[in-house]
Order: sequence, then C-alpha cells, then structure tokens
Amino acid sequence: MHSFPTPVRVAIVGASGYSGEELVRLLLNHPSVELVAVTSRQNAGQSLGQVFPKFASHPKSRALVFSDPDAAVLSRQADIVFLALPHGVAAEFAVPLYKAGVVVIDLSADFRLRSAEVYRDFYAHEHPAPILLQEAVYGLPEVYRARIRNSRLIASPGCYPTSILLPTLPLLRAGLIKSTGIIANSMSGVSGAGRKADIDYLFCECNESVRAYGVPRHRHLSEIEQELSLAAGEAITIQFTPHLIPVNRGIHTTLYLAPTRHFSAPEDGARLVEEITECYHAAYAHEPFVRVLSGKALPDTKNVVGTNVVEIAWRLDPRTGRLLVLSAEDNIVKGASGQAVQSMNIVCGFPETMGLV
Repeated sequence: MHSFPTPVRVAIVGASGYSGEELVRLLLNHPSVELVAVTSRQNAGQSLGQVFPKFASHPKSRALVFSDPDAAVLSRQADIVFLALPHGVAAEFAVPLYKAGVVVIDLSADFRLRSAEVYRDFYAHEHPAPILLQEAVYGLPEVYRARIRNSRLIASPGCYPTSILLPTLPLLRAGLIKSTGIIANSMSGVSGAGRKADIDYLFCECNESVRAYGVPRHRHLSEIEQELSLAAGEAITIQFTPHLIPVNRGIHTTLYLAPTRHFSAPEDGARLVEEITECYHAAYAHEPFVRVLSGKALPDTKNVVGTNVVEIAWRLDPRTGRLLVLSAEDNIVKGASGQAVQSMNIVCGFPETMGLV
C-alpha cells in the first residue's frame, strides 16, 4: 500500500471519452481525492462544464479546464494518473509517468497481457513498452487485491473479460468445470465501442438491431485466455462471441461450461449444486461488488447499470449435462472506470467501496 497525502491528487488522461467521463463523475464525488487535471487534445482550453454540462454546477469542477496531455506536467501535478486512452497510445504516457514515480492505472489493453508476442498477435503491432509488462498487475480486485495494493502500474481489465472471468475463475480453481469446451456469448451496449463517429454505431445502424462482431477472434480473448490459463495451470482456449445490442450501457454474458462430474442421477446433481453454491460463497460472500443471485433470480443489466456490481447466477441442465453461468455488469463502471477506481481505493488504503456506492 502506498502512502499519499490526503486528499490524493488524481488526473485523467483522455477524459473526453465514455470511460473518461465516468471517471470524472466518480472522482469528482470521491471524498478522499482531488481531481487536479483532465486532458483531451480535441477539447484543450475548454472548461469541464463546457464539454460536459452535467458537471458544470459541481463545485469541484469549476476550476478544471481540459489541457493537452503532458507526462512531465502530470507527474508534478498528480499522485495517481488514470489513462483512458486507446491501446498503443496509453503506453506513451504510462512509461514516463511510471518512471517519474506516479501510480498509473491504465484502462487500455497495453499492459493487460504478460507476453509481448501475444500482444502483437492480437493487436497487430509491436508492444510499445515490453519491459513494463512484468511490472504491471492485472487490475481485477477480487483476484489480485494483494498485488494491486503495492503496484505502481495497474492494467484495468476489459469489460468482456470481467464479465467472463469473475463467474468462471472460482469454478475452474475448484476443479468443478473442465478446462476444455468453454463457450462465452456476450451482449454489450453501444458505449462499449467508445465515443467516436463511426457508421456502424450510428443510431439508425444500431437501433432495433442485434449483431455479432469480432468473430471468431475478438481482442479480449487474449486476456481472457491468459487469466483462465493461469488459474487452471494449463493452456486454455475458449469460444467467445460478442454481440452489439441497442442499449447505451450494460453487458450480459452467458457461459456454457462442462462440469468435471457427470450429474444425470438426481443425487449427483444435488451434490454438484451444493458444491457450486459453496464455491461461489467462498469466493464472493465478502466481496462488495459481486452479487451471486439465488432462487429464480437471473442477472439483468437494468439492476447493475450505473453501479460497480456484477451479478452472477447459474443453472444445471440435466438434458445436456452442461452448467450455464450468467453474468451482468455495467461495461463503463465495473467493466472500466468503476473497477479502476476500486483499484485506486486499494492502492490508497481506502475502503474499497469509497466513492462507488
């Protein structure tokens, strides 16, 4: 855990995108931090209230003016810097900030992978700072909390990986599911594509329409398979298909998993139900942002949008012999900015829920 003066000084590089905007909202209302800088090349010189009128009347926003990002300046202004930038660009700022002793929380994919070769394979260019890959900690608090606490470079997970890893990792570690044949189908709101002008994401192209994309090799597969493989102690390959749905925010994921034990007999099924229940209870009973549903309840994006919570539920299907696990989260909060703030709270020694409930 790091030692910072209170309030902790934080800055956001790339504050004009959806994740950046959500970081602004969360950090303006965080009781133990001071948002000292917001950067955006296209909005440089404009006040925060001009770019985001929703924040214009917030007392902490009035002195904030967008500036051009400058790592040297930011390292003097802030103790912690959030990078809400595209992959490939984030590393340009992460490297000098890290060298200057600043804690960097990166929301891009630049430091999520441990292998520069895998990064090149999935992102189609050389890794911009491979020497830092071994320094970065994958910022999934429920899994890497202890490592996050002392890290100065935190790679906040992708939105899809969060919705897949949190339901799957406990089962895999407990040996309750096979490491082969994992299938994940996910649906995401349009904000997951980022705040950009692109024909595919115009209202008339998305509304009243559902379509798959990134088939069969979405970039997030790289970090999903990395983390599943680490948990299983063997290389894991999964089938993952993301879909775009006509809502602003939210991700719903359905996982098709094979239990390690056959459960056609009623007593076998009852025993497996009990083991899965105990597994999730052991993993998440004390986690403030994981809600394991019981009874007939199933994950629903309307219950998590605007929160840092991921919902999880599951069903055994005796007809197919499969375990169905479902999750829902807000792709911008738990899938991006909220999770990054959760990691910041851990780094600073704050209550993990501070500024997030």
